Amino acid sequence: MFTNKTLLITGGTGSFGNAVLKRFLDTDISEIRIFSRDEKKQDDMRKRYNHPKLKFYIGDVRDARSVATAMRGVDYVFHAAALKQVPSCEFHPMQAVRTNVLGTENMLEAAIAAGVQRVVCLSTDKAVYPINAMGISKAMMEKVMVAASRNLEGTNTVICGTRYGNVMASRGSVIPLFVEQVLAGKPITVTDPAMTRFMMTLDDAVDLVLYAFEHGNNGDIFVQKAPAASVEVLTKAILALMGKPDHEVRCIGTRHGEKLFEALLSREEMACAQDLGDYFRVPPDGRDLNYAKFVEQGEQRLTQSSHAEEYHSHNTTRLDIAGMKALLLKLDFMQRIARGEHAMAED
Repeated sequence: MFTNKTLLITGGTGSFGNAVLKRFLDTDISEIRIFSRDEKKQDDMRKRYNHPKLKFYIGDVRDARSVATAMRGVDYVFHAAALKQVPSCEFHPMQAVRTNVLGTENMLEAAIAAGVQRVVCLSTDKAVYPINAMGISKAMMEKVMVAASRNLEGTNTVICGTRYGNVMASRGSVIPLFVEQVLAGKPITVTDPAMTRFMMTLDDAVDLVLYAFEHGNNGDIFVQKAPAASVEVLTKAILALMGKPDHEVRCIGTRHGEKLFEALLSREEMACAQDLGDYFRVPPDGRDLNYAKFVEQGEQRLTQSSHAEEYHSHNTTRLDIAGMKALLLKLDFMQRIARGEHAMAED
């Protein structure tokens, strides 16, 4: 499907963009465009890959003109640009709105205008029952995506989305932090040992996006079934791999905007989700802009959903220490750490 096609990755200098490049650069894709604000990261990528198929566009999803320029001649878009850190979004919520919500609107309008064939928007488990500004802005991003997908009759554009939990060892995540703390001889600082999070690798994230790309209809949101682990199990697995099982672990308490567990699907979504084996597909609400249907007519499945349970990191498959170690060893940098090679350079 990617033969002789042009792919644009917004926020492409991040962990996800680098994982896509490793998967695609040596295929018969015609061109991969990296769109982001950071010229230093783009220059680093340019030198690292040194590949003629790779093109770089400086711009910001907040700036509609720069997005439109990068979108010309593009066949497919993976939309990964976002403000993702909970504390920064909490202190600067309008910045999260401008990037995650308005930036997504700019990207979608440019993609539709340019006749892009397929757009996949990347979301997060924090968009389900959101309690922090980052999750709220990503939930609104999903609503913007679904609303845009309703108005595409007569076009060749398909817009869909993915939602996933923690990507292990992505930039800014907790696993590299724990490893750095151990290597520096400092205690590992955990919030709540009982806190659980979904665990997936960058390859899993790319697989999910490609599955959505291949199977998505307008407005669909795809979720990959993923295991979860408690913070306690994660820290014990890391320390076991590093050969330091007795290293100090210090509990600092839950931070503002954090949940005990994260949900990938709400109860209401579980009522209409399609189980596809390794994935769930959540179709959009198919009702049109006749608002009476929202006000005067109901659906039995939504009534029934009150008895259902959301799909969250407490009720999914839970990893023990051995399972968590096996998953960690899928990461190149954890393999190096386990061998005693203590360089923390990004993969």
